[in-house]
Amino acid sequence: MRIYPLSEGSFTIDHTKVFVPFDTATENLQNRPKGSLLVEIQPFVVVTDHEIVLFDTGLGYFNASGNLQLHDHLMQLGIDPSSVTKVFMSHLHKDHAGGISYIHPLHKERFISFPYAKYYVQKREYDLAVSGTSASYLAEQVQILADFSGVVWLEEDEGIIDNLIHYKLTSGHSKYHQVAWIKEADSIFFFGGDEAPQLQQMKSKFVAKYDMDGKRAMEWRQLWWEQGLTANWTYAFYHDIQYPTFNHPNAI
Repeated sequence: MRIYPLSEGSFTIDHTKVFVPFDTATENLQNRPKGSLLVEIQPFVVVTDHEIVLFDTGLGYFNASGNLQLHDHLMQLGIDPSSVTKVFMSHLHKDHAGGISYIHPLHKERFISFPYAKYYVQKREYDLAVSGTSASYLAEQVQILADFSGVVWLEEDEGIIDNLIHYKLTSGHSKYHQVAWIKEADSIFFFGGDEAPQLQQMKSKFVAKYDMDGKRAMEWRQLWWEQGLTANWTYAFYHDIQYPTFNHPNAI
């Protein structure tokens, strides 16, 4: 099993829920609005013996060459974007779901980003995302899923996808947030989305104000940290600038 972070860069975000690029080499966080958080935006691709699985899709930004940044990162790894077999979504907040689809720069039409993949999405999360009740979602990014034949709607709180991905609804960061594991040989890959976004939050009792249920999310992190210690987990941290991936043997 090979695991690769697909970083879109560092950003700050405040109460406006707008992601503003941040240069960690030249900028000072203190110069950003009060309460700004510094985060990385990085989906992950996991390559197993038979599958290429993308976990979340980033902001969906284009690079200077006019290519979808997510596609470009995959190609730099030698992975043709059309060869991605599965796209698993932890939730549909705009910094995780922006790359689900894109607007073609020439045709000005919206296209699905991975047309040959199966997209695994919580149906209840999708319904919430298109309801227009939260600024954390951009309905136009995800509405294309309703007409895409490759969507597999997840409607259970827990399950196994093709004997490969174990998913579980955890409802800490957002109401229908889900996490996932892939086990191969003696290793376990764990993707906690925004309920396990950074290493430091795993190692301390931290209740985040931006979580829907901060106490629940904290309790999940404590449990996952303990479980991973004994089961050789590799953690993927979507918002960690310093540690995109991490495992316990290097933590102590």
